[in-house]
Amino acid sequence: VQLQASGGGLVQAGGSLRLSCTASGSITSINTMSWYRQAPGKKREMVAHISSSGGTLYADSVKGRFTISRFNAENTMYLQMTSLKPEDTAVYYCNVDGLGGPSQWISWGRGTLVTVSS
Repeated sequence: VQLQASGGGLVQAGGSLRLSCTASGSITSINTMSWYRQAPGKKREMVAHISSSGGTLYADSVKGRFTISRFNAENTMYLQMTSLKPEDTAVYYCNVDGLGGPSQWISWGRGTLVTVSS
């Protein structure tokens, strides 16, 4: 299963961006969809997570500013980011797990760079 992430770019502090991630390949069903990010010199951290039933979880640092959603018919999830801060600058990765026939799979996207200027 391949993940294609897009939507990153350069934005000023206070601005907004929307990231998307689409899964393709041998997919029977998708379970959890998540966004992670990794800033220069830092460890990768979970940003937001959405379950198959639509339950969401956010890192404290993005609560109230970021919204994760999914469109199951197109195997796609989104991350709407508002009130962006310079500390949100990072490479954002999508992570998805699910089933392909009887087999479980988990995949990572290549990442999309978000740069927030002050």
